[in-house]
Parts: sequence; C-alpha cells; structure tokens
Amino acid sequence: MMKPFADTSQRLYRVQVVDRIFHILDLLAEAKGELGATVMAHQLGLHKSTVHRLMAVLERHRFVEKNHENAKYNLGWRLFELGTAAASRLGLHGLARPYLAALAKKTCETAHLGIMSHGEVISIVSVEADRSLRLPATVGRRSPVYCSSQGKAILAFSNPAAADEIIRAVDMKPHTRNTITKIARLQDELERIRKAGYAVDNEELEEGLRCIGAPIFDHAGDVVAAVSIAGPAYRVGGGQLPPLIDAVKATARQLSAALGYQTNPVPARSRRRASA
Repeated sequence: MMKPFADTSQRLYRVQVVDRIFHILDLLAEAKGELGATVMAHQLGLHKSTVHRLMAVLERHRFVEKNHENAKYNLGWRLFELGTAAASRLGLHGLARPYLAALAKKTCETAHLGIMSHGEVISIVSVEADRSLRLPATVGRRSPVYCSSQGKAILAFSNPAAADEIIRAVDMKPHTRNTITKIARLQDELERIRKAGYAVDNEELEEGLRCIGAPIFDHAGDVVAAVSIAGPAYRVGGGQLPPLIDAVKATARQLSAALGYQTNPVPARSRRRASA
C-alpha cells in the first residue's frame, strides 16, 4: 500500500532536481560574470554539496563550463547550440522555402538550408532543381562541418572560441582526396571564406559533388544557418561558378534581412574582438 506514495515522492524529487537545474541556469544567465558554487548555493538556498553535484552533471553535458583556475562557472556552449538550433527552426523553416525555391529555379540546382548541431550540419529545408539529373532533397541529413559548404560557412562566421571548440572536437577523417583533414589548413580556408563571404565544398564530401554555401545572420548579427546549392561538379564550376556564387550570396542576404539583419553592421566576430 506504500508503493504509490513512494513512487509519487520519487517523481516529486526528480521534478525538484530539474527545477533546481533551471534555477542554476537562470542565475548564471543573469550574472555579470562567473559564479562559484558557494555564491550559487547561498542565492538558491541550497547546500553547497548539492550545487556541486548539479554542476558536475551540467558540466558533463556542456550546459556549463568550469574555469579550473578559480573553480567558478559560466554558461556553456551547449546552450548556444540549442538556442541557435531553436531560433533557426522557428524563424527559418517556414520563412526559407520560397527563397530556396527561387534559388533552385535561378541556378537550376538543388537548394538547401542547414543549421549546426553537435559539430555537424543538419539539413532542415531543401528544394530540388527541375532537372532530370539533380541532387535529391536531403531534409534531416547530417553532414560533417569541416567538409561541407554550409558547415564551413557557419564556422567561418561563428564566435571564434565556439568555432575552435567544434573544430578540435571533430574527427577530420578523409571522405575524398580533396577533404581537408588538417586544422591549420581548415583555419586558412575559413579565413578565405570570411573575406569572400561564401564557402565551396570542392568534392570534399563526395566525388563529383560540388556545393556553394553562404552564411545567414539574425537580427543580432550572429550566424544561425547557411544556405547552399549542390550539383554535379561539371555544372557547378568553371565559367558557371561566378553567377552561381552571386545567386547563393544574394539569397543568404535576403534571408538574413528577413530575420532583421542590417546590411552593414559591424560583424559579430569584429564586435567581440573590439570589446575584448
């Protein structure tokens, strides 16, 4: 007869733990800097040992980061990834399709929209070209960030610390003879992308496949996604390349503007460095 009470008590305890975790995240979000476990325990009315246990779980899942020099905590990049993914899905999924349809019609190649998640690019919208030989729609497909045009475009314009963390965590294995497998070479490629405003997957993921991607920014100037076209290398190359690049970059600008991005703001990367 006592079992239902025990089950109810256990469920309430689990809910209380989740509630405490959300309070911790809110506290860190509102703080002007890093917080130690003692301060958090005092502000939350919890025992310090309880806060330590909760922080260990949050750190393991990358929701918080610990500064090992002073044992204080700050919000982690996992929250950034989730926020970016949520913003992209909510703001872009319904918004992007007509832009991608126009891009596919103009370039006669399949158009894609992707977001970053766990060091990979996930395709969330795709519009096929009206050709008998075309790349199929790839919604839900995951691609490595270091050898896809969308992944490289997002990395190039991401917060430098976040980008470096992603790059160093990725297993840069070769998929073709053109795949970039060295961090130094990838960083050089990202610098070129920042200057040019677009990225190219030059048969780096699949032989015979070439893609052109460009970043999409939100109202705050942060990169949240990338748009791209994909087609056979013999069509996406040579003299056809400049107009295809222009079309992809124009679509990225239009989508960014639709999200509230202003034409000539100081890029987020530059703002962060200037204020450092």
